[in-house]
Amino acid sequence: MSDAHNNKPAERKPVFTTLSGLPVECLYTEENLRGSEAAEHPGFPGEFPFTRGIYPTMYRSRLWTMRQYAGFGTAAESNKRYRYLLSKGQKGLSVAFDLPTQIGMDSDHALAAGEVGKVGVAIDSIEDMQTLFDGIPLQTVSTSMTINATAAILLCLYVAVAKKQGASLQKLSGTIQNDILKEYIARGTYIYPVRPAMRIVTDIFAWCKDALPKWNTISISGYHIREAGSTAVQEVAFTLADGIAYVQAALYAGLVVDDFAPQLSFFFNAHSDLLEEISKFRAARRLWAHIMKERFAAKDPRSLTLRFHAQTAGSSLTAQQPENNIVRVGIQALAAVLGGCQSLHTNSLDEALALPTEDAALIALRTQQIIAHETGVANTIDPVAGSYAIESLTGQIEAGANAYLQKIDALGGMLQAIECGFVQTEIQKAAFDYQHAVERKQQIVVGVNEFQAEEERQIPTLCMDPALEREQVARLRALRVKRDSAKTKATLGELEQHARTEENLLPAILAAVENFATVGEISDTLRQVFGEYQESVVL
Repeated sequence: MSDAHNNKPAERKPVFTTLSGLPVECLYTEENLRGSEAAEHPGFPGEFPFTRGIYPTMYRSRLWTMRQYAGFGTAAESNKRYRYLLSKGQKGLSVAFDLPTQIGMDSDHALAAGEVGKVGVAIDSIEDMQTLFDGIPLQTVSTSMTINATAAILLCLYVAVAKKQGASLQKLSGTIQNDILKEYIARGTYIYPVRPAMRIVTDIFAWCKDALPKWNTISISGYHIREAGSTAVQEVAFTLADGIAYVQAALYAGLVVDDFAPQLSFFFNAHSDLLEEISKFRAARRLWAHIMKERFAAKDPRSLTLRFHAQTAGSSLTAQQPENNIVRVGIQALAAVLGGCQSLHTNSLDEALALPTEDAALIALRTQQIIAHETGVANTIDPVAGSYAIESLTGQIEAGANAYLQKIDALGGMLQAIECGFVQTEIQKAAFDYQHAVERKQQIVVGVNEFQAEEERQIPTLCMDPALEREQVARLRALRVKRDSAKTKATLGELEQHARTEENLLPAILAAVENFATVGEISDTLRQVFGEYQESVVL
């Protein structure tokens, strides 16, 4: 160590950590990597264990998909926003659904009042789905749908509309989130108890293998786990533990690992700690490759690759000085790109206040385009590899996540860990520790606990017209009057019979939506058979 280093001035803080609390060294050197083969030799992109990326050429061949998440009000309103974003260079659609749709309630349900079209688009029937994608050829556009408890229904609605367009189902591409476990952990839009909900997930896996071979059957989500307050290590650990549970459930259902594993995908949060986030994505890829190879004996290289969508951190956005959110989102998006994402959504500056305005959504999209075309970071693969700090943090996150996976295994697996409240409690502790650090100013949030503005400037926000809900309810009721009620009722009866056996539910759900059964009616039919989940209190 040099004399200059020994005589260094006092540091700004007694202890430096990442945003998640991992210790950050004063200086990283080769010594930090000694003894770790993975850190000293991170390998090559497109080769096991895929630390440096899942494709050999990454963005030099094709940029990530710029997939802006959008949906509000009615299907017609959302269709206008999709067409607008596609006209500005967006390459894929990402659909946000309102809460009634997410929890299987029609727009005229008593509990849906005031929530129709608020946090996403209201979809009740095949008519709404046709309007949502009017003028958008589904065979040529990749669509992601953020939907979980009602994922099978929304997927069947999408397929029904694609069939009406004359699209080849063999060519349909996109992703359905279909990650019910994280709903019990962190988000709450569940319907059924855990076991029948898992049956629906694996039915989707099995049906899509032949019917929709290019479709990603699940997007295993760490995003909402992180939004609930987890650390980066917990995000990786609990997301991959969910992934393990889905693979095990599919195997128990009689599927062959290499038949469904290539269609698994992941969804991670891109937060503000640049070095930690880049390392997190690299660690997750490496860990999943080892899990699939060693735990599940997968042989197809595609089964070993962790393909992921990233979204910038909604929980980091501030209502105070909202223009600062543009900077936050830019840094978070850069982390996702340097971490090797396959698709990316960038949040809008106004999302701490309301759904995005058209102008704010355009700035968010332009942020991705500037990173792609002006910064040069997409011109070489994994440019951060070999950095002592990055490789060391990648190893730390991997080791921490592995330790959690061992604890979950000791509890009997992820379903048991969720049911006993272990996962929820760990996240709650992490969220409390972070909030405590903010309140004590150990963690600075610009504009919130430091550098406040004397007068907050007002920015334009999107307001929903209350008339949209009334119009949606009127359309739904008109549909019920004009449809062939006997056919609708018969298909719902068939679905109930399927649910009482071990038959795959998807063909019966598709028949129901094609005969104008609504999301709420199909969900209620399954509620009669499966019951509803009752959350246990976790303190």
